[in-house]
Amino acid sequence: MAPEPRMTRTRQLRALLDPGRLDFLLEAHDGLSARIAEEAGFPGIWASGLAISAQLGVRDNNEASWTQVLEVAEFMADATRGPILLDGDTGFGNFNNFRRVVRKLEQRGIAGVCIEDKLFPKTNSFLRGQAQPLAAVEEFCGKIAAGKEAQGDADFVIVARTEALIAGWGLAEAVRRAEAYRQAGADAIIVHSAQSRPDEVLAFLDEWAGRHPVLLIPTKYHATPAEVFAERRVSALIWANHLLRAAIVAMQTTAARIRRDRSVTGVEEAIAPLAEVFRLQGDAELQAAEERFLAAAPRRSAVILAATRGSPALHPLTEQVPKTLLRVGGLSLLDRLCDNLVALNVREIAVVAGYRKEAVRRTGIRRIDNEAWDRTGEVASLALAATQLEGTCVIAFGDLLCRRHLLQALLDDEADLVVAADRRIHREGSEPDRPRDLVKLTAPAPHSFLDAEVTLAGAANSNAFARFDAEWIGLLKCSPDGAARVRDWLDRHRSRPDFDRLAVIDLLAALLAEGAKIKVHLVAGDWISIESAVDLAEASNLSSPGAR
Repeated sequence: MAPEPRMTRTRQLRALLDPGRLDFLLEAHDGLSARIAEEAGFPGIWASGLAISAQLGVRDNNEASWTQVLEVAEFMADATRGPILLDGDTGFGNFNNFRRVVRKLEQRGIAGVCIEDKLFPKTNSFLRGQAQPLAAVEEFCGKIAAGKEAQGDADFVIVARTEALIAGWGLAEAVRRAEAYRQAGADAIIVHSAQSRPDEVLAFLDEWAGRHPVLLIPTKYHATPAEVFAERRVSALIWANHLLRAAIVAMQTTAARIRRDRSVTGVEEAIAPLAEVFRLQGDAELQAAEERFLAAAPRRSAVILAATRGSPALHPLTEQVPKTLLRVGGLSLLDRLCDNLVALNVREIAVVAGYRKEAVRRTGIRRIDNEAWDRTGEVASLALAATQLEGTCVIAFGDLLCRRHLLQALLDDEADLVVAADRRIHREGSEPDRPRDLVKLTAPAPHSFLDAEVTLAGAANSNAFARFDAEWIGLLKCSPDGAARVRDWLDRHRSRPDFDRLAVIDLLAALLAEGAKIKVHLVAGDWISIESAVDLAEASNLSSPGAR
């Protein structure tokens, strides 16, 4: 026995044309409303031209191009599984335009299109309806035939809508046009009416006598019970603009309340929680996919130490924001560092904030607050984020701007503890009283190129540059074992009297004293630590599109 054919969207829509069962289509105008309509149980969606135009902020007069309408419809199809019938106005031009539209709709998963026998550009049927001219019957029939010939899927649905009743041309003309459209190949007919009673539509149905599927849009005669149409074997009713109209009232009411109250507190209980927004966006599916497809990749995390305001030289610039939010080339230091980390598959980023912590609000990071930021040092901040030191982990200073390849080199190294250090000792001789994080190597570097690999022998804050080989730039990578070693050291030394004053370079020196091996990648520039306005100006050289 042959398997039953797959129930494609086009086949689902064609099933809704069955006059033996009255079905309902609900208007939607974007991906979110389409998903809401589908979740409510509607077997099909009407992609309303009026509603799509309105949500784009333009009139329903073909002011939105057909490609713009198509783009919205594609988002709707992506957000749903069921069939979508697009309100295609007049077909967006002549027969040639329409057959291209049909091919493009099929490519985007739209199950069918409805076209109406008005002239391009159209005007909404409920605006000056009797003043609107209609297309010649022969021309419109040619458009239908061209569309049917252009479709590649035999189940794709083309619905022909006549405006003869709205235009005041009478019942006989409506029936004549509908029959011509049926013979031209239309899969179903819509007869439209602007009257508040269904009398002229019912008269059409009686005259039509079920010779071909009929869909109705009872926007004006909505009080008519659905059973009346079911008895006359109407295939489906289209509620054509109701989600849009409901959304308008809700948004107007909410906007006015927020403006009046100067607060959002009064509307919070009346609006959807953010969790519902994320659910409708499909966040659960993304989370499940990440668990499947990222599981093979090593877990990578990062802790960014960004609690300080910066040196007094920066205070005019950091009066309102922490140092990490100073902007270079339009982006903050924090955003640049996070963007580079995310590009290297570092997905779990914790930022230890202190001064002006409320300003640190980047989506996708975890903020850890150091309330004693003005009395504690780097190690105390790191200890607050100790639980984040899992898997392969990067520890970085929040005032660091560097090119992406420096991070890449550390992450690619399998050693347990790896640091990046600049052999030039940045701006040697300047600011002689400022402590520097300096390192001495166990052996001369094999060459002076980028990323020479040697072993760290000592670390100190000192201005005696001649005794040291390089300057640590504020980047440390830990393997899973290395991260565990750092966590263990933090746990064992929290009671040290000087714990709150320690810098990360002191932690590295202590690990060395305990026998740890720390590997060094020597670099030659491509980084800067922001300590002054001069540094900030020089940082622009690293913020160009080539700063990767």
